Amino acid sequence: MKKIIEVIHLSKVFGDNKAVSDASFSVTEGICFGLVGPNGAGKSTTMEIVEDIIGASSGEILYKGQPRSGSFREEIGIQFQYTSLLNFLSVTETLSSFHKLYQQPEDLGLLIERCDLAPILKRRNDQLSGGQLQRLLLALALINRPRLVFLDEPSTGLDPQSRRNLWEIVRHIKEEGKTIIMTTHSMEEAEYLCDEVAIMDSGSIIAWDTPVRLIRTHCQGSSILLPETAFKMKLDDLPFVWKRHDKTIVLETSQVHEGLNTLLNLDIDLTELAVHSPNLEDVFLSLTGKGLRD
Repeated sequence: MKKIIEVIHLSKVFGDNKAVSDASFSVTEGICFGLVGPNGAGKSTTMEIVEDIIGASSGEILYKGQPRSGSFREEIGIQFQYTSLLNFLSVTETLSSFHKLYQQPEDLGLLIERCDLAPILKRRNDQLSGGQLQRLLLALALINRPRLVFLDEPSTGLDPQSRRNLWEIVRHIKEEGKTIIMTTHSMEEAEYLCDEVAIMDSGSIIAWDTPVRLIRTHCQGSSILLPETAFKMKLDDLPFVWKRHDKTIVLETSQVHEGLNTLLNLDIDLTELAVHSPNLEDVFLSLTGKGLRD
């Protein structure tokens, strides 16, 4: 598969602060690539350099195997996390205004259908809900028919229904053959949408793979959760590695089926049982720590 973006030994320094330090990764055409990391990890700076918004201190960015030319900005679409639109314009007027900026723009009817904008076309920009605004911004990012689309925290602040709706739109965009590079703080979002995920911390890429392989590599086994009242025996006699979390006992097991059989044989009450299998959030916390970042 061809690489649409290659980031090679990228660094960015702001005064005494090294925001990005020797970061390297590549993005294959046609996938959704996620860049995740805690606050201050350097992912937003990295994205802005790749988008050609700011320059790098050192390193190289290749687009389709070549240094980016003047046409690069015309061939990409960007949905910023925060974008100010003219409040007094309607959705229709906003789409029409952006549509006129390009020589070969996307069909507006297709964009309206794809981003589910038909019910709000007459509404002013300052009357849009969070989900409606994000759908409009996504349509604007697609209006020039880009093959590469950047999404910056696309579902921040959205309610569950709006978030799921936006995710489905993003999935359809990828199915059309477009490449998506996104940043997100939601590990659920990254696991659901992304074919590959790079985890960034302290300016460097510390892990990069598919979500499934990241989970297999960095998180072993599952956890069985039961209330402490379910146990009539001494907890130290349990044939598990365990820990207490509030009034819940968390049992570690490499095989959930075998663990459940063991508990059944011990006549443990499993009525309130819950099983936690490792996910991308577990990987993220394992690699970047659980401490609060400013």
